[in-house]
Amino acid sequence: MATRELTPADYTAMLRRRWVLIVVLAVVGAPLAYGVSRFLPNKFKSQTLVIIEQPSVPERIVGSLDTQDINQRLSSMQQQILSRSRLEPIIRQFNVFPEDINRLSMDELVARLQKTIEVTPIAPMTETRAGQLPGFYVAVTLGDAHHAQEVCNAITSMFIEQNLRLRQEHSEMTTQFLSTELTSAKANLDEQDAKLAEFKSRHIGELPEDEQTNLNLLTGLTSQLDASTQALARAQQDKSFNESLLSQQESAWQSSQTGRNPETLEQQLVALQARLTTLQSSYTDDYPDVIKAKNDIAVLQKKIAESDGPNRAGAPNKGLKTSTEPAQIQQLRAQLHNDDVMIASKTKEQEQIRKQIDLYQARVQSSPAVEQQYKELTRGYQTALDSYNDLQKKLTDSQQAVNLERKQEGEQFVVLDPANLPDKPTFPNRPMFALGGLAGGLGLGLGIAFLLEMKDSSFKTERDVEFALHLPVLAMVPEIIPAAEKKQKMTANRNSADSEMEVEARA
Repeated sequence: MATRELTPADYTAMLRRRWVLIVVLAVVGAPLAYGVSRFLPNKFKSQTLVIIEQPSVPERIVGSLDTQDINQRLSSMQQQILSRSRLEPIIRQFNVFPEDINRLSMDELVARLQKTIEVTPIAPMTETRAGQLPGFYVAVTLGDAHHAQEVCNAITSMFIEQNLRLRQEHSEMTTQFLSTELTSAKANLDEQDAKLAEFKSRHIGELPEDEQTNLNLLTGLTSQLDASTQALARAQQDKSFNESLLSQQESAWQSSQTGRNPETLEQQLVALQARLTTLQSSYTDDYPDVIKAKNDIAVLQKKIAESDGPNRAGAPNKGLKTSTEPAQIQQLRAQLHNDDVMIASKTKEQEQIRKQIDLYQARVQSSPAVEQQYKELTRGYQTALDSYNDLQKKLTDSQQAVNLERKQEGEQFVVLDPANLPDKPTFPNRPMFALGGLAGGLGLGLGIAFLLEMKDSSFKTERDVEFALHLPVLAMVPEIIPAAEKKQKMTANRNSADSEMEVEARA
């Protein structure tokens, strides 16, 4: 059988031959395992349920500063709470391991207590946003029920206090950091503001927003310069005309005083001078008519000096000294004075307008360079302002979040089911030990039976003979049973049949 392929009929035959061994081991295994469980120390498990209560104020109104995933935060708190510095006081306070406190070191007791504490997150029943956890279980398994309950309550309180403290510390540290950054941002903003103000004061009228105004003013000043030039030309013409009239009036008045004919060389000279003035107002000094008029005036002045010099030297002066000029001559002199004042005023006005034109032209020419510098300063100032406003808003939100945590209106750990006092041990589970012993004995019996069958070299069936000898079986010798053994088997079969019938009748 060990060398040929086994069939279900072979396995059935094995069970028929070895069923006593299998049943005996299975029956013995159950009470044996139960008896072993009676000698194992009892373990009591105390458990509490902590739910994670969401903030009472919606996050869209006051956002939370704690962006850490709740699973990560819970794992971090578990490492801190299960540290030696936190568990050692619990061991001493509740005398958790009284039988081993003097025998084992504190490190060994802490490691032993750590193994008895279990923190199990609750899986959400529905799909929630990432990082959201409904709650978690805290379970403590110890040899004493009261100790298990007390330690479970202490660990749960640590989780609640640690969560509240961590959230408050995180919010306060964030607020403090934002306050420091806001102070630095304000200093930077003040510096940029001072630079911008100093640049504006240094380039008044040259800023980009003044460019169009400068162009408009430059256009207006150009028009004013043209009008002033025309007014100056008119004033000069008026002066020349009034000078000509004055010369004629003086000549006529002097002639009337000396009794001479008004048609004299002086009148010709006045006429030539008036004509020269008219020509100069329209032409330059190089114009031929202007040159000819100047030559004629020079020749006439020479004649007057040669012919009438001695006589005219004394008589007119005496007449002027003894008589008063007519009102027309005085008016002409006043008009000439006004013309001189007007010419001086217009000349000065032209100079001022030209200076203003030069100033605004310089501003317009320097406008691109000033605009580039102004843009850089404005960009830096706007960046500093945006950073300051953003930090100010974040600081306000952070302060609100701190107040929310202090008033315990944020995310909290709430005990839903307090730690229970176990009334029976969770280990060992004696019924489960008995079932395990039954299953173990059954498995052991099957294994031993199979090994015995594999070591049995006898032939059990016709197939074993054919497989071993490679020859067909011609005849089978029946088993010869003695009469006494045969009678005993028949009695046993009859008693078995009667028992089955009795059981069926009772059923």
